[in-house]
Amino acid sequence: MASHLDLEEQEQLDQLKAFWKRWGNLITWVLTLVLASYAAWTGWNWWQREQSIKAAAMYDELDRAVQGSDADKAGRIFADLKERFPGTGYAAQGALQAAKLQFDKGQADAAQASLAWVAEKGNGSEYRDIARLRLAGLQMDAKKFDEAAKTLDGIKSSDFAALQADRRGDLFKLQGKPDLARAEYQKAHAAMDKTQNYRQLIEAKLATLGVAQPDEAASASQGAAK
Repeated sequence: MASHLDLEEQEQLDQLKAFWKRWGNLITWVLTLVLASYAAWTGWNWWQREQSIKAAAMYDELDRAVQGSDADKAGRIFADLKERFPGTGYAAQGALQAAKLQFDKGQADAAQASLAWVAEKGNGSEYRDIARLRLAGLQMDAKKFDEAAKTLDGIKSSDFAALQADRRGDLFKLQGKPDLARAEYQKAHAAMDKTQNYRQLIEAKLATLGVAQPDEAASASQGAAK
């Protein structure tokens, strides 16, 4: 009986050896790949968390500089932030913050550079489009009309269609093209929610071009009908 069991065990052992000889290397490689992938995934998540924590700390420092109206310090912190953590939302937010303060302090070129970085490399399409709207405004102030037009062309999100049209209206008005400006303002007015106060500013712009506000136009039409 013992001999019979020994023969069965030996047969199973031989089968196992044959199986391992045939598939052992493949199994080893697969297990190694799985373990390596898991280790890489875990390491990546840890690295991402560390990056986010460090970027948040730098952003807080930049925010304090902005609150203190220290444009030079804010610019230095942003330069460091975009170099070390360019792929984070903190870098994009920091650029917008720094650019506003730089503009307020008369550093128009620095503000344009900060906004241009977000427009091209910022993390998040929303931040990029906000930067393009603001950058186009600064470019118009500097009479860089062709550059402003190209910047506005880069806005693709329908969420910013009304503001994009409004900016185009400003651009055409500065270029002495009232008909084109009027069309863009009307487009902006139609696309903007009626509850937004900014709509009244667009109506004021239309009024300077001889376009009556919708309510006034309706009243005039009713009066003519009588």
